[in-house]
Amino acid sequence: MSQTQFDKKSQAWSALFSEPMSDLVKRYTASVFFDKRLWQADIAGSLAHAEMLCHQGILSSDDQAAIARGMAQISAEIEAGQFDWQLDLEDVHLNIEARLTQLVGDAGKRLHTGRSRNDQVATDVRLWLRSEIDLINALLRELQLALVDVAERHVAVILPGFTHLQVAQPVSFGHHLLAYVEMFSRDAERLTDVRRRTNRLPLGSAALAGTTYPLDRERVARTLGMVDEQGQPQVCQNSLDAVSDRDFAIEFTAAASLCMVHISRLSEELILWMSQNFGFIKIADRFTTGSSIMPQKKNPDVPELARGKTGRVVGHLMGLITLMKGQPLAYNKDNQEDKEPLFDTVDTLKDTLRIFAEMIGGQNDPATGQKSGGITVNPEAMEQAARKGYATATDLADYLVKKGLPFRDAHETVAHAVKAAQAQQLDLSELPLATLQQFHPQIEADVFEVLSLRGSLNARNTLGGTAPAQVQTQIARHRARLA
Repeated sequence: MSQTQFDKKSQAWSALFSEPMSDLVKRYTASVFFDKRLWQADIAGSLAHAEMLCHQGILSSDDQAAIARGMAQISAEIEAGQFDWQLDLEDVHLNIEARLTQLVGDAGKRLHTGRSRNDQVATDVRLWLRSEIDLINALLRELQLALVDVAERHVAVILPGFTHLQVAQPVSFGHHLLAYVEMFSRDAERLTDVRRRTNRLPLGSAALAGTTYPLDRERVARTLGMVDEQGQPQVCQNSLDAVSDRDFAIEFTAAASLCMVHISRLSEELILWMSQNFGFIKIADRFTTGSSIMPQKKNPDVPELARGKTGRVVGHLMGLITLMKGQPLAYNKDNQEDKEPLFDTVDTLKDTLRIFAEMIGGQNDPATGQKSGGITVNPEAMEQAARKGYATATDLADYLVKKGLPFRDAHETVAHAVKAAQAQQLDLSELPLATLQQFHPQIEADVFEVLSLRGSLNARNTLGGTAPAQVQTQIARHRARLA
């Protein structure tokens, strides 16, 4: 009997129905061509379930051995690209179960004892997502290290800090990059927290009400590594909730959306910094494209596309929330629609993190063992831009406060000084001392150190500040954390 003939006779519900499913409905309801990526999780869950059934005396040791043998062959077939995924069998679960039964006979039919596709798919998605979160956190670590590397090389480089996209105060370029390291570190914390709630076992809840078989669900949880930090098994405690819950997928997509928002903010700055109006950085050619009509163009396509893909991921979050909002307990076919947005969110986030880590930090040169490429910084352009916007005005106000002037009065005094400097097209530091003293008689020659960009940077030597000494401290903290 061929596999196709066998499968058509073995649909899980065929005995009840008087006519076959239409081809249109098959195509509309099938998920196998996207949920087949769950195959490893599906097999792992099935093997853990079979081991537990055997331990509980529900399944014979011969049947368990046959199931293990069959699953090993199925794994080999899938890895070799030789597995025949069939639309008639609807999803990854029935495809694997049908092939298993073809290989090992009745033992394959006994595997489904005490479970349903409802708790099976919930388990598969959790197992799959758990491993993907681990990969994403590793990629987040690489991106953070790339940013730390660039920050460390540019601690003393002065960048105009902006508010409202207007020059505000000078900051260390390294300090600026470390702001994104903080964001991505929180993203990793969020994902770790999501992983903890994802790592709970639905299997054994069956269709919705539990099962009459004496299952040891905690044993399955331990086998699958669904345990807490103390090694205690983590099992979904309510069968209705276990099969219908997709909170973990929504929560992951929310965390992924925040991460992509952080990437989008960084992308926007890279795009601005690369433009001719700024000229602060260059992005390696392999991450840019040209124009089909304008030969002088180098376009920052990677950060632009990442900025666009952020909307795609946020859209998936909205889609998943909307998917769940009207569902009564317990499982509904709507939940099949959770997988494609979840899968695409994972793929998009992983690809984006991977490419940003290399675009910012460069790639290892096999010849030298050093990293090459990445972003190239133009310190002179950054410092020149910082001189344009009276970035040390707040420093002059602070100087006057230390002379005894109330801050609000100091603020008003400096505003008049800035107005005068603008009229003469000079920076505050270029005004003669006599002119500055017209605004307040206590201004002395030491004011020029205060009004220098470097002096402004060094003065902010408090925890979290932009002084190079503080930036070096933060770099050391991040390196220890990411080691």
